[in-house]
Amino acid sequence: MRLWLGTLRQWHWISSALCLVGMLLFAITGITLNHAAQIESRPRISQHEARLPGDLQARLLEHPPTQGLPTELRTWLEDEVDAALLAGEAEWSDGELYIALSRPGGDAWLSLALESGELEYESTDRGWVAYFNDLHKGRHSGTAWSWFIDLFAVACVIFSITGLLLLQRHAAGRPSTWPLVGLGLVLPLLLALLFIH
Repeated sequence: MRLWLGTLRQWHWISSALCLVGMLLFAITGITLNHAAQIESRPRISQHEARLPGDLQARLLEHPPTQGLPTELRTWLEDEVDAALLAGEAEWSDGELYIALSRPGGDAWLSLALESGELEYESTDRGWVAYFNDLHKGRHSGTAWSWFIDLFAVACVIFSITGLLLLQRHAAGRPSTWPLVGLGLVLPLLLALLFIH
């Protein structure tokens, strides 16, 4: 029995250590998401216009791309708009290129007309609160962050279950244990039933 309890405590403290920073961040961003209307933010929008170099434009007009980004064009675009374009998907339509560059806390897009050589680029930054709120939701954050959220959720489940088992183990000496656990279950249930329509 003592070995089982020691293992349970070990799982509990290791999962709590893994979850600590994540739980704090998710709790804080839960508050900022819940009060998004009261938290004012002014998006910073930057725009940039340019023209394709003549020699590059001539080569592209001679062999117009229909999908993807030719290396030379990608290099020029990334230098021109100072952004990595690997995250965006190049969409070609009738000699025009469009790339949407969504990211946590903002977004950007670029449009290029091969015939005229005109490039338009716009970037919107909604600030740090929006950045962390988007991470909380997993919005435009990529595969690595998605895996982190899943693993974090598993660690939280382990933390919660081992905590419940430790509560059960020590409940005899603490009479308020089960009423508090019951309140933690009943309160959100009542709020959902009575106030969420």
